[in-house]
Amino acid sequence: MIEKCRAARQGSFVFALIICCGVTFGFYTASYMRIPIVPLYAKTLGADTATVGFINSTFFLTAGCLSFLCGILSDQLGRKRVAAAGTIIVALTSFWLAVSHTPAQLMMIYFFFGVGLAAYGPTMMGYVADVSPLSHLGRSYGWYTTALYVGMSVGPAIGAWIADKKGYRDVFVASGIATLMLFFLLLFFLPVTASTAKSDLGSTVISARTRDVLTNRNLWACWLVTFGLCFSLGMFITFIPLHARHAAIPIASIGMIFLVQGTSNAVLRIPFGHWSDKTSNRRRLVIFGAVGTALAMVGFGTATSLWQFLAYSVMLGAGLALAFTSVGALIPLVVPPYSRGLAMGGYNTCIYFGIMLASAIMGTVIQKTSYRVAFLASSGVVILVILVFALLMNNRYDSQVTHTSHKTEVR
Repeated sequence: MIEKCRAARQGSFVFALIICCGVTFGFYTASYMRIPIVPLYAKTLGADTATVGFINSTFFLTAGCLSFLCGILSDQLGRKRVAAAGTIIVALTSFWLAVSHTPAQLMMIYFFFGVGLAAYGPTMMGYVADVSPLSHLGRSYGWYTTALYVGMSVGPAIGAWIADKKGYRDVFVASGIATLMLFFLLLFFLPVTASTAKSDLGSTVISARTRDVLTNRNLWACWLVTFGLCFSLGMFITFIPLHARHAAIPIASIGMIFLVQGTSNAVLRIPFGHWSDKTSNRRRLVIFGAVGTALAMVGFGTATSLWQFLAYSVMLGAGLALAFTSVGALIPLVVPPYSRGLAMGGYNTCIYFGIMLASAIMGTVIQKTSYRVAFLASSGVVILVILVFALLMNNRYDSQVTHTSHKTEVR
């Protein structure tokens, strides 16, 4: 009888994770179809380069600020409700883009796009923790983040292809239709879990729970190391193209640098997730991954040839894959189940703010010093958060993986 219950629970978990990963892959594919197209579209509407930058920064700032709040809402209203709301908001912004006519409209649309991403991202990460056995958290986040990252990688390519064949507005319509279909898939097929159904808690209880989570030193350790890792990711995304061109790397080869980093980051998340479940010390894996990220930043600062950029791109992708799958598995262990949305909201806020601050600050550092100094400084940020993480993070949470059984049932 016990074996039958375990088998049923395992089957429910697998089905829920498959739906979650499938919807997430489609969501980020459809959403990121627009990412390379909106700047070009904005130019056709009369936007200058600075305005294009403001449009993109509106998205990052909104998503970063609201991820925390949306995480709290998902704890109170239920993961499925908040994720569905985020999906429908993103779909509507896609159709809105297709009928926009001014840069100001694009900025307003990207504000709501940030709202939709903030509602979806932390909510679904909390959902993964809710449906996964504690012994499978690492591999669950490995599969989930792989689906997410692959969607983010293939979406721009699909969007560029549609724009080349049909036009900019057709990209937005296609993105809206795809996201709308995902809304109905999520609504009708994503299972509701006992721990994520709507709860009617008073404001006093919610405030007390929020205060307890915000004083959790282990959660802050995870948040801070996430911020440091994404600061390096922001350096890579924003300044590697300029650094590589400064080193006389051909433009076509710069695309290869990004492809190598993205591929290693995505492909390695699944085996690293399994490794995370097998280890008795996830904290050590986070540190290993973060150290690899810091070394990659040092390497980029000294790189002068294509093979060096490619080698350090592999190192960066591997370091991020190892660190993020382990951090993603640690966060659900250091907070109560009813606060996972809040915790994942803070996690997503650290991601957006880390990338945004690197883009905003390090350009000035490069202008006043050099690429080498800027990348070394980025490495220093990672080393600093590693030290803080090692001091704050209590290693006892890893023992729960082997001694605590999964208690969330899918209804």
